[in-house]
Amino acid sequence: MTGPADRAARWAARLLALDPRGLGGVVLRGAPGPLRDALFDALRALLPPTAPWLRCPLQVDDGSLLGGADLALSLAAGRTVVQPGLLARAQGGVMVLPMAERAGAALAGRLAQALDEGGFLLVALDEGQGPEEALPVCLAERLGLCLETCAPEAAWPEPPPGDRLPEVRERWRQMRFDDPTAQALDACAMALGIGGLRAPWQAWCAACAVAAWQGHAQVTHEDAELAARLVLAPRARALPPSGDSADAAQRPADAGRESPSTPPEADPAGTRDAHPPDTAAEPDERPAQPLDERLIAAAQAAMPADLLALLASGAGPRRGASGGRQGQATRAATAGRPLPSRRGPPRGAQRLDLIATLRAALPWQGARAQERMRQSLPPAASRWQIRRDDLHVRRHQRPAQTTTIFVVDASGSQALHRLAEAKGAVELLLADCYVRRDQVALVAFRGAGAEVLLPPTRSLVRARRALTDLPGGGGTPLAAGIEAGWRLAAGLQSREGARAQLVFLTDGRANVDRQGQGGRAQAMADARQMARQFGGSGMPSLLIDTSVRPQPESAELARLMRARYLALPQGRPQALHQAVTAML
Repeated sequence: MTGPADRAARWAARLLALDPRGLGGVVLRGAPGPLRDALFDALRALLPPTAPWLRCPLQVDDGSLLGGADLALSLAAGRTVVQPGLLARAQGGVMVLPMAERAGAALAGRLAQALDEGGFLLVALDEGQGPEEALPVCLAERLGLCLETCAPEAAWPEPPPGDRLPEVRERWRQMRFDDPTAQALDACAMALGIGGLRAPWQAWCAACAVAAWQGHAQVTHEDAELAARLVLAPRARALPPSGDSADAAQRPADAGRESPSTPPEADPAGTRDAHPPDTAAEPDERPAQPLDERLIAAAQAAMPADLLALLASGAGPRRGASGGRQGQATRAATAGRPLPSRRGPPRGAQRLDLIATLRAALPWQGARAQERMRQSLPPAASRWQIRRDDLHVRRHQRPAQTTTIFVVDASGSQALHRLAEAKGAVELLLADCYVRRDQVALVAFRGAGAEVLLPPTRSLVRARRALTDLPGGGGTPLAAGIEAGWRLAAGLQSREGARAQLVFLTDGRANVDRQGQGGRAQAMADARQMARQFGGSGMPSLLIDTSVRPQPESAELARLMRARYLALPQGRPQALHQAVTAML
């Protein structure tokens, strides 16, 4: 492999080997392939043969990551034996974080703190597909370089041989700070919507490393362009506000650098400066365009086509796992993915973590035995002296269990064709719930009251069957429908790790009160009162107006319920599905 991707990977490896503390590491976005292999091969060739190369599993515990007392070895040796963790063993080498887009906040925070202290390179393998699958922000900000498998096939200069690293490192140590270049990198970052000072500083570190590898005594414009392509382009969150940004995106990254064998274009207007052959200016002295504009053009040329389209549409790229359904989880006492133990005595259903308790008590055994001797107390009956401060309890984490409750108006005020459209929309939403592994429930109200036709289930077949068999006709006990859905949701949320959201489909016209008696005035009063009480619960909800024309009663009901209001599009269940997906 000798294409542009291979040269980009070798450039990234050379910069990381030269300045690991300033750049921190690299993010590799995309599926495994030649780019990943090229980077790993180049890094191994540049680092010492004895440099450690470790993988950090996502489920690593604090003891394995940070190190600590080894209980088994300590018991065998009769003294405290401390084992180094992954972070200590990775010093001077490389740590690879697979499936980095799924890293939890605790692991990301530990790694970010270790990167601030320096000592190793982190290679984060980001294989996220959707907008909710992205590297945690605290890690993405600390990894200076980013390579993407879908990056455009832009021209990359051939990197110098790697065996010159000692000579390059000596030149890099003597590199001087260049204020205009640093300001241009900062302006480029601002134009691309990159906040903070970390990214411009990393771009400057990369530019210094490029200059050292290229044999330059100071950073040139070409060095800064290469750094902008590696550091700033993948982080862009906006396109420059300039009207020329679209033209700049089409310029190649090496704009202004013609091959010596290619004659320059004609310039009849004489707008270019003429240089005699014996006094030709250096590449970074040619006033083709301001440096910040060249950097922006180079960064835009290095952006993948999908990122450019996303920025052009006004939407930002995917952010880290700090929100959305992907990162939702809840703490549990007895079940789920294990979390690091917490110091403290067990309470309620919590369980004692015996290993963590013994590990916490181990370093104090000698001191506690001497304390008993000083106090003239008899030796302890047990070899172990466990105190309250040593106790640790187990913790678990499991994905939040979400139940979507559909409360459907099946009364006679619903025209049959509108009820059929509502059923079609609900079926589309049911399919989304199935994909997200959510539970679904179905509540119908008609006649004199409401009933739960389908208890919470993950069975899409059962849900569709209950929806298909839903009859229509009779009065509209709207208050009873709101109350039935609310009671079901409250019962679900009382369980550990559960949440509920409700989708009401109704035309908002009640004619049966809470006692099952007819009368529109009292029925509407009961419905408003129940809606007001439901709104105070703060449960997420959506009210879909199934009337042929949107009714003010439905909008008022949604306001009292503090629910989002949406009118059912005429004959367009797919449009409703697209609108509701944002809430669900």
